[in-house]
Amino acid sequence: MDKRIASADAAIANLTDGATILMGGFGLCGIPENLIAAVRRKGTKNLTIVSNNAGIDDFGIGVLLQNRQVKKMVSTYVGENKLFEQLVLGGELEVELNPQGTLAERLRAGGAGIPAFYTPTGVGTMVAEGKETRDFDGRQYLLERAIRGNFAFIKASKGDRWGNLIYRKTARNFNPMMATAADYVVAEVEELVDLGQLDPNHVHTPGIFVDAILEGAAYEKRIERRTLRKT
Repeated sequence: MDKRIASADAAIANLTDGATILMGGFGLCGIPENLIAAVRRKGTKNLTIVSNNAGIDDFGIGVLLQNRQVKKMVSTYVGENKLFEQLVLGGELEVELNPQGTLAERLRAGGAGIPAFYTPTGVGTMVAEGKETRDFDGRQYLLERAIRGNFAFIKASKGDRWGNLIYRKTARNFNPMMATAADYVVAEVEELVDLGQLDPNHVHTPGIFVDAILEGAAYEKRIERRTLRKT
């Protein structure tokens, strides 16, 4: 099946107000830059975005926050975005903070059809507020619900027209599990290759999980916090 789609704008044609989007990436690494730009152009509102982080003020998910398109963020690390802080403190944005491992497992569980799981992470902290706890072998655990999205927008290094994907390095942190946990998955890739060029043993996300694929363009690949060695 040929899953290629002409553009990022065409890929999100069915995106509606109030949708939940799983947005791949780790920091600014492996984020779906073209799909984010398309969402901004479309102007879809009241979105819930599940992402490891919230981008920076003028890049990544930050551009959707600038445009006031996001109603709620489900994230782990948001410390690099001043606008995010202002919106939360001003009551314009809901935030659900998760320990990083918990977010990863909530997404993995959503892709595996597991509705909830117990974890010791967060017991006795604000993370535990309103959640069921249970004792296992003398240790307290929280019940955490799985996460699924209406859409997953992910980014890979290479892909083919069947939707098979290979990620590069840190981009594997959240993109692969998000690809399993949404009703409609769009993958943008840096290079769209012919069938047979991807070694099956190296495929990270099989095409069965991907509904549409496009070759992205003009990637900026910004560095969130540049650190240089002193000479």
